[in-house]
Amino acid sequence: MKVLVIGDIVGKPGRKAVQNLLPRIVKEHAVEFVIANAENAAGGKGVTGSVKDELLGAGVDVLTSGNHVWDNKAVFECIDDEPRLVRPANYPGECPGQGYHTYVSGGGARITVINLSGRVFMQNLDCPFREIDRILDEVQAASDVIIVDFHAEATSEKQAFAWYVDGRVSAVVGTHTHVQTSDERILPQGTAYITDVGMTGAIDSVLGMVKEEAISKFLTQRPVRLNVARGRTQLDAVLLEFNHSDYLVTRIQRLRYVMEGQW
Repeated sequence: MKVLVIGDIVGKPGRKAVQNLLPRIVKEHAVEFVIANAENAAGGKGVTGSVKDELLGAGVDVLTSGNHVWDNKAVFECIDDEPRLVRPANYPGECPGQGYHTYVSGGGARITVINLSGRVFMQNLDCPFREIDRILDEVQAASDVIIVDFHAEATSEKQAFAWYVDGRVSAVVGTHTHVQTSDERILPQGTAYITDVGMTGAIDSVLGMVKEEAISKFLTQRPVRLNVARGRTQLDAVLLEFNHSDYLVTRIQRLRYVMEGQW
């Protein structure tokens, strides 16, 4: 069984890359299940009902998110009623939506997708280490595969989290920084790991946003409205391969596809 995890989708260029490239990737690699981080999919920040439907219609099975999940208020109209859209499970107190869910792949595997946020240089959320313990107590026995989208800034926190759950989840895939790392590996107890899957958006940009605006923000130290960049687009992802017999992960592979054109 093969599962594809797509890095943070940024705006319309990222969505167009998914629509145009995903069918080819699924066919080329015989992918059975697709996860994508969509927290930047609507205009660079947040997600809406129509954007959600667009990505699910393009072949994505589950959409994860992160610290920008609430930036577009339209998300409140759909997140409670859509189990294929998850948000970080460690938001404190009562919160719309859900932080994890179990799905069934085309081949019949029970795949639990968990979304968690880090705290270093991020928001003051509940502890993701303690939260994963609570969630695993609930879902582990009923899951063949468990994949965690750990949405965090600090590489140290991502690595520490992966070591903490090694052998208890199938994979920890980092998101949020929009820069694909080259440290993919399978940890000693069997958990696949990468610090960051990368970004699906405009190549000639700063994290998917117009580079001149980002430069101005650094030069002036004043607030600058950042807009989604256009042009050539990349799709960053990782491919996770599992045994069909016991669903142990056997390989994690970085992928990058480029789509030419103005989007």
